[in-house]
Amino acid sequence: MNHSTWWRTVMQPELIAHQYDFLELCEHIRDVGLVAFDTEFVSDAGYRSELGLLQFATRERCAAVDPLAIPSLGAWWDLMIDDRTTVVVHGGQAEVRFCIQRSGRIPQRLVDIQIAEGLRCRSYPLSYNSIVERVLGISIQSNQTRSDWLRRPLTREQLTYALDDVSHVLDIWQTQSGWLKSRQRLSWACAEFDRMCRDVWEDEQLEPWERLSGVHRLSRRELATLQKLAAWREEEAAARNRPARRVMRDDLLLDLAKRRPTTVQQALAVRDLNRPEFKKGLSEIVQVIAEAGRIPEDRLPSRQKQRDDASSDDQIISRLLGLALSNVCAEHDVAQALAGTNRDLTELVRHVRCGESGELPLLLQGWRGELFGDLLRKVLDGRVHFRVAPEGSATPLIFEDN
Repeated sequence: MNHSTWWRTVMQPELIAHQYDFLELCEHIRDVGLVAFDTEFVSDAGYRSELGLLQFATRERCAAVDPLAIPSLGAWWDLMIDDRTTVVVHGGQAEVRFCIQRSGRIPQRLVDIQIAEGLRCRSYPLSYNSIVERVLGISIQSNQTRSDWLRRPLTREQLTYALDDVSHVLDIWQTQSGWLKSRQRLSWACAEFDRMCRDVWEDEQLEPWERLSGVHRLSRRELATLQKLAAWREEEAAARNRPARRVMRDDLLLDLAKRRPTTVQQALAVRDLNRPEFKKGLSEIVQVIAEAGRIPEDRLPSRQKQRDDASSDDQIISRLLGLALSNVCAEHDVAQALAGTNRDLTELVRHVRCGESGELPLLLQGWRGELFGDLLRKVLDGRVHFRVAPEGSATPLIFEDN
């Protein structure tokens, strides 16, 4: 009997709802140094996503923690950011975000089995159920995906479903890590785990207005107005504990920044602003817009560059590079979606066409540079040609030096 089925046969689902028991669990995790971790949360109930349940599995225990009953979860976040405890997750961006928001720091020893599987096969991202079946040959059911995790009491079915999300994780990582190590890819995986954590950290540092699309179309005055409006929306959302988009939609913020109404009546000319949930904040919005209008010209923000302003030539070359990237991924059984995006390909094209100045593009760094870099440079330099591979070949194309 493997670890992932052991807890069901000998134990009832364990729910921890007292601070003392939670601290004892954290001490156990600290002692063993390796734990699977997952969360259940509700993303649209308040200003930030609200934790409804935390799930943990070590080789000895499998337990859920009720965050609505525990006064402080600080002992867990301290473990998650230390340099001794390995925390294993699946698709762990949300878990990393919770950690950053509550501790102000990035996890130090995080493992993500979804990323690891993308370095073992050509599919990414794979669902948890798919990875369990692919790696362990076990089929599990997901029948609680629409549960209200903030409602109490939680049912046995909810707890069983939630603990399923961690009970297989350590077995999966044991298989994955052995495979990756035998093929000299474990360092690739560790680099990707760290990169995912850094990406979440950088996203958390963005100003509210930086998350909006279309800001590159705004003039300096309009951008200043949008910055003020976005800051107002965040403050209002936090004060009312509501999702920011329910205080004011993104598209309405952008429209207000462009129109810059000076009265409530002018603001009501914007479609949908007469809805009750938006209308009651219009007097404050007009004041915010007026404040932005008083900013001196020399203190206005610079216009933003469009993120994806690739020329048609860059796009064509990027598609050609995509064929080469896809071919190497097929050859080495790596997921292309993990290896590089269209934006990554475009950045590489610009880097080479602009004289290779500045920081190396992602596709020329680390394991990507080792695996793809030589071929991608040769394609860009015109030093290779390619043809369709014979039927039954490992890859669809064959690239050969000129």
